[in-house]
Amino acid sequence: MSIEVLNESEFEIDARRTQQLARFVMDQMRVHRLAELCISAVDEQTIAELNEKWMEKAGPTDVLAFPMDELRPGKALEEPEEGVLGDLVLCPAVAERQAAEAGHSTQDELDLLTVHGILHLLGYDHAEPEEHKEMFGLQATLLQQWAAK
Repeated sequence: MSIEVLNESEFEIDARRTQQLARFVMDQMRVHRLAELCISAVDEQTIAELNEKWMEKAGPTDVLAFPMDELRPGKALEEPEEGVLGDLVLCPAVAERQAAEAGHSTQDELDLLTVHGILHLLGYDHAEPEEHKEMFGLQATLLQQWAAK
């Protein structure tokens, strides 16, 4: 599994931890061991430009997910597919503000955004109430498992 973590922001991020978390989530979701993922940490201007260009939304956001090969989690009797899972773009500056509002650390927020982004890459969404319940429930479970590890 190839997981690349790039820091193009002014914030210090724990690239090794982010890589380990991504590997953990991908293993739990039965993503093929040879799947590729790139995670980039960027500044607010960069993520705002990406958000406007690709999502048609103004301003910076916390995480953007760009799926590539539309890989899906492997099921019990299916073999997961090999390919490029996609790219995640995180904004530590936005994560820092959200963490303060939520009452936890910036690292905890970056962990949450990493899991959230990977789930988006795997096809999960939260536009509808049932989707929201499923995605956020799975996100919470994965974060709890990671914390217990």
